[in-house]
Amino acid sequence: MIRMVDKRLRGWLNLLVSVLIILKADGFYTGITYVQNAVAKGAVCLDGSPPAYHIDKGFGLGVNSWLVHIEGGGWCNNVTSCLARKNTRLGSSKKMLKLLAFSGILNNKAIFNPDFYNWNRVKVGYCDGGSFTGDVESVNPTTNLHFRGARVWLAVMEDLLAKGMRNAENALLSGCSAGGLTSILHCDSFRALLPMGTKGSAKNLPPSCTSKLKPSMIKNILAPEVADPHGYWYYCKLDIKHCLPSQIKTMQGFRSEFLRAVIGMGSSPARGMFINSCYAHCQSETQETWLWNDSPRLNKTPIAKAVGDWFYDRIPFQKIDCPYPCDSSCRNRIFDPEELPEE
Repeated sequence: MIRMVDKRLRGWLNLLVSVLIILKADGFYTGITYVQNAVAKGAVCLDGSPPAYHIDKGFGLGVNSWLVHIEGGGWCNNVTSCLARKNTRLGSSKKMLKLLAFSGILNNKAIFNPDFYNWNRVKVGYCDGGSFTGDVESVNPTTNLHFRGARVWLAVMEDLLAKGMRNAENALLSGCSAGGLTSILHCDSFRALLPMGTKGSAKNLPPSCTSKLKPSMIKNILAPEVADPHGYWYYCKLDIKHCLPSQIKTMQGFRSEFLRAVIGMGSSPARGMFINSCYAHCQSETQETWLWNDSPRLNKTPIAKAVGDWFYDRIPFQKIDCPYPCDSSCRNRIFDPEELPEE
């Protein structure tokens, strides 16, 4: 009986330690910064509020290095869908969290984010509904919707430059979902803002590609709500285990098409690739997928190490996963309907 109690106690203690480690990994919060002077320039969110971001300043050897990460949140594709997000954090800085947890690529602990923990780490709030591309002067007085994403982008960048980014020795632009698209669309302008000697990632996206990108060409996702009015894909999008064989086949076809496009770019030792087949979203933002004991791996390498190896030119990393469901390291996500990535 004593042995059983002792064994059970050890089990509870191990669980408690694990929980405390997780809390330590995801328990770092940073305050919000509003770019108030952007309003006079017309650089505002959908509802007319000023843009905002969260920043944790760099320290030690990372004091002159900058990581700018763009929040995701899909696109609103008409007045109705833009009105629906106008009074949420995706349309108004008034609704953004005053304190935001920084984890994953934004973590400030070397054990959880070894290559970027001491950089200036910024998460830019996404509130324009179009990956920071809109620049419409007129505002409909009925809806009071402002489509000023391009101005918001410039206003936030100017604010960061004034806070020290103009002296950046290293810079990395990243993002999640629609924020990842932002990093592609704005990589050239981001690079142009920085000193000539800054080491950055934008060099790996050729102007011949980025100059041809238009939002209308990019906003093509597999099963947006507007293309699935009867909800055939609804449960599949929440949990891949609920997908029909025909839906899995469609997704595998999408994967094949994507890989053909990647291979079509040709080979370059400067280009990094970590392409896994996990049913997950924004893997760089969560500690469990960025760098953890059982985080996703390719060639036994977690995402955090692959990105660091690529950025610092330590080891070329270009790995492509086998098709779903072969990767046992995946942390396939089950989405709550409330948090399903918006379209």
